Amino acid sequence: MTIKALVLRCAGTNCNGETTWALEKAGARVEEVHINALLKGEKKVSDFQLMVIPGGFSFGDDVASGKVLANKLLYGLRESLDAFVSAKKPLIGICNGFQVLVKCGLLPGLDGWDKDLSVTLTDNDSGKFECRWTFMKTASKKSIFTKGLPDVFPLPVAHGEGKFLPSSDKVLKTLERNGQVVFRYVDPQGRKAGFPWNPNGSTADIAGIVNAAGNVLGMMPHPERYAFPHQHPHWTRLKPLPENGVGLQVFKNAVRYAAQVN
Repeated sequence: MTIKALVLRCAGTNCNGETTWALEKAGARVEEVHINALLKGEKKVSDFQLMVIPGGFSFGDDVASGKVLANKLLYGLRESLDAFVSAKKPLIGICNGFQVLVKCGLLPGLDGWDKDLSVTLTDNDSGKFECRWTFMKTASKKSIFTKGLPDVFPLPVAHGEGKFLPSSDKVLKTLERNGQVVFRYVDPQGRKAGFPWNPNGSTADIAGIVNAAGNVLGMMPHPERYAFPHQHPHWTRLKPLPENGVGLQVFKNAVRYAAQVN
C-alpha cells in the first residue's frame, strides 16, 4: 500500500521541501498541509497514515520556540491527534517540530498528554544559534525509527533552543529505563563529548526521544538534510559515494512502520 504522509506547514516553516523530498524518496505520497486547513476542517489528520512536523521557526518562535504552533495543536486538534497517536500511526517532529511536540505535551508521553511539561527544550548553553554538523549515537536499538541505522552517524543541527532539559532526575531515569532515549550527541568516534559535539548542552547528551508507545519521535538534528549524499559537506571525499544519505533511513523506517499499522 502507498502511505499518505502529511507534512505540516505554518508561517515560518522552512524545511518542508527537504522533508517532502525525503518522504517521497522513502516511498510515501506526500501532501504539505497548512495548519489553518486542519483547523478549518478542510483537511483531516485522519486521512493520513504518517505525519511530520518539520523544522523552521513556526510563527517566528514568538513566546518560545514552537510554542504558538504547539498551542494550536493542543487547543485546536487535540482530539484528532489523540486518535492518530492512539492508532499507533507514526508522528515525527524535527527540530522546531520536536519543540512543538514537547510544548504541546505529546512528548515524552509518559502518561498521555504531558500537561505539566516534564521536559522542555530551552536556550543553548552557548547563548547563540548553533548551525553545525555533529554525530549521533543510536541509543535504542528497539525503536521503530532506528532500524538499519549505524551505531554512530553524522547529521546537521540548526537551532537556538535545543537543550533538552528534564524537570527532574526521576523523569530522566524513567525515559532511560523505558528506552525512550533514541539518539545522543557524541564525537566522531562515538564517545561522550561536550561542546561542540553536544551543540546545546542537552542533559545526558539527548538528541532525540520517543513517547512511551514508541510511535512519536522528536529529534533536534535534521535527517532530511542528509537524506541525499551530496548534502554531506565532505561528499567529494566519500569513497564510494553512498546511494543515500543516512538520514533517509529514519523516513524509510517511518513509512515501513506506517504500512504495518494501517
